[in-house]
Amino acid sequence: MALTGIEIYKKLPKTNCGKCGVPTCLAFAMQLAAGKAELEACPFVTEETKAELSEASAPPVRVVVIGTGEKSLKIGGETVMFRHEKTFVNPAGIGILIKDTMEEKEIEERILKFNTLQYKRVGLTLKPDAIAIKNESNYTGKFEALVNKIKDKINGAIILMSSNAGVLSNVAKSCQTIKPLIYAADKNNIDAMAEIAKENSCPLAVRGENLDELAQLTTKLTSAGLKDLVLDSGARTFSKVLEDQIIIRRLAILKKFRPLGFPTITFPCEMTTDPMEESLIASTLVAKYAGIIILSDLSGESLFPLLVARMNIFTDPQRPMATTEGIYPIGGPDENSPLLVTTNFSLTYFIVSGEIESSRVPSWLLVQNADGLSVLTAWAANKFGAETIAALVKKSGITEKIKHKKIIIPGAVARISGELEEELPGWEVIIGPREAAHLPVFLRQLKI
Repeated sequence: MALTGIEIYKKLPKTNCGKCGVPTCLAFAMQLAAGKAELEACPFVTEETKAELSEASAPPVRVVVIGTGEKSLKIGGETVMFRHEKTFVNPAGIGILIKDTMEEKEIEERILKFNTLQYKRVGLTLKPDAIAIKNESNYTGKFEALVNKIKDKINGAIILMSSNAGVLSNVAKSCQTIKPLIYAADKNNIDAMAEIAKENSCPLAVRGENLDELAQLTTKLTSAGLKDLVLDSGARTFSKVLEDQIIIRRLAILKKFRPLGFPTITFPCEMTTDPMEESLIASTLVAKYAGIIILSDLSGESLFPLLVARMNIFTDPQRPMATTEGIYPIGGPDENSPLLVTTNFSLTYFIVSGEIESSRVPSWLLVQNADGLSVLTAWAANKFGAETIAALVKKSGITEKIKHKKIIIPGAVARISGELEEELPGWEVIIGPREAAHLPVFLRQLKI
């Protein structure tokens, strides 16, 4: 059970030094209890107290890291049932299944898809996160050869899947440095799988026939010293897996039920043979509440919307989604192409850039950091005006890319045109349309 602010306060040094960034130890304790501060911020807390409070204040869903360095996948760490209560923390990992019984050509195609299906959006790179390698042949040599082939070719986490503990033991040793997820311990092989996970310091997936059995298995494993666990409820129908995900999250978050306080792994790839239905199942499980989602294959038309949905769900609802400030070339512009400016609110950026692209007029789009606010809201908050736009023009380097001195501002802030011309001597400020939908016609008729 998580400690209250008063219980945490009793264990703090009570110096009220303010070095944690909060005036008093009581206020700091309240922030710790609410998950708004880190215990490391207190310079005087003892190691003993730190260990005690870290365990007590740990998130109800444990954080589990699969892989190392840039190839790692972090899941879990969730503290709320619904994102509007606070925010979801670690995005669900999207993975693809590769079996050691597949033809060489198919394996190569899947590795290629995993490495190349990546998308840039709002300054982020959206991509799949893991490859689940399944030992369907039950041969150690074939499985190990496939694992060795894949592990050095991908920038992602590895999940080793086999029902044969002997096969997994050999392969896990060769992959020890990349910290794969071992899948899976069940009631029949729990001791052997626990030993493999311990020896190789790897996270372990646990599969039960139902939630009661799953809780019994995790209790046994945690008692044996294994903490990094990933749950598989065993469900392979959409309705049942969704039900299990919700129950697991409710028990972990609301009831603080530690035996189920771990992230989960789900397999839409084993629930249907219809790719579209698989994508729909996966999108539902991103929201409720899978830690890892394994797909049978990857295709751009289904992966991209799934990744965007994940990005939206795991974005902090209390902070506007923003695009990185800078210069965005659209349609291959040159030194004579028009220059437009807007704010970095992601929706504004996507609408404006989309309309510019549909106009087929190559253009430069200058995006100004306005704390993720839309044009009018940013203008009203003094975050998007003549001074801020002029400063960006001067520091961005756009003057090295164009030979004219003309800038197009949104029609909604037409009143700043005079001030902007004063801030940018020698520049002509052109007032664009109020609505982005009118940009295509406006740009096609514009003469620079």
